[in-house]
Amino acid sequence: MSRSSLALDNLRAVVILIVLAFHSVLAYVNWIPARTVGFDSPPYAWRAFPILDGHRWLGFDLFCAWQDVYLMSLMFLLSGLFVYPSLARKQNWGFVRDRLLRLGLPFVFGVIFLVPIAEYPAYSVTAPDPSLADYFRRYIALPFVPNGQLWFLWQLLALNFIVTGLNFVAPNALKSLGRWSTLLGRQPLVYLAVLIAISTVAYVPLALAFTPWHWSDSGPLALQFCRALLYGVYFFAGVGIGAGGIDEGLVAADGQLSKRWWLWLAAALAALLVWMGITSLTLDGPAPLAIQIASDLGFVVACAGGCAFFVAASLRFGLTQSRPLASLSANAYSLYLVHYVFIVWMQYALLALAAPAVLKAPIVFVVTLVVSWIIILAVQRIPLGARLIGARPPSVGSLNPGTA
Repeated sequence: MSRSSLALDNLRAVVILIVLAFHSVLAYVNWIPARTVGFDSPPYAWRAFPILDGHRWLGFDLFCAWQDVYLMSLMFLLSGLFVYPSLARKQNWGFVRDRLLRLGLPFVFGVIFLVPIAEYPAYSVTAPDPSLADYFRRYIALPFVPNGQLWFLWQLLALNFIVTGLNFVAPNALKSLGRWSTLLGRQPLVYLAVLIAISTVAYVPLALAFTPWHWSDSGPLALQFCRALLYGVYFFAGVGIGAGGIDEGLVAADGQLSKRWWLWLAAALAALLVWMGITSLTLDGPAPLAIQIASDLGFVVACAGGCAFFVAASLRFGLTQSRPLASLSANAYSLYLVHYVFIVWMQYALLALAAPAVLKAPIVFVVTLVVSWIIILAVQRIPLGARLIGARPPSVGSLNPGTA
């Protein structure tokens, strides 16, 4: 395994820990008001915040704000890194078949079984009759199919299909993308400037049209309208880096990005504070168009800054092999698939506990991590179970949940 592969493999482990931490603290953020509408009434805020505890802490707001800016874009970027080698090895139809089994099957299993289990506490806290029969009736009557955290899987699957189609009609396109990515990646400032420019075109018009917060309220596939193209940009950025070779260009272990990790940290925090300051002006009602545009541009810059810092930090400090990180990285996809059930039920179980939020959130995180990890290690021993949770033997350096 190359140094870049090791660093990015460790980054995947860190990212899944951040995902678990992010979901663990959502019940304790300060800015979300107490729920006043039922489970089956718009705006269905329980999709993002299934449980709202009476104990809150402002520090969790700051943590969640930063993660919301960059985390999913970083996951799409990492998911694209090893798509091209896998596509070249398996060819188009073999690649599609593998994606359907690796991403599609767990998505269907999760939406049918895991998400309804995870969302019951969100129904129970407001329901006059918290029976399973009433919950099932209200659940199937919703105008959409709740996806929970699994929306990431179907969008990732769709992007994999797009890559396959592009490779089918223009076999040299991905190679050209790889060459350009390698060339630009040797100058991180230039690469990030191009990434921000393309992201601006992909994100700002949709954010102005749909607002930065609106999700689809119908159909079987959850979609945050303003970010769909943005995630595609970061996914294809990852595909380009992978096609050019991860040991070259932007993510080279001894490249310019890793040498200036402290600069990217400063830039990420500065961009985050600017975005938060401008966005605060848009939260109390309609804001002038110039303020909305400035907020959306700030989001794009903060997103790129956050991704640049975490990739740079992994290349600088993630070059040491670790058995726990290796296991965590190998099982990151399965952890992502199953963890949400335990997050929500732990938050629900702790509602009656008279303890501060800074104590409750770590309990939720630790219990979820341990229980989820034990369960997926056990389920992996069952062939069908392993397929349903997307588990497969550890593959060194494979960052894409859909990659062999």
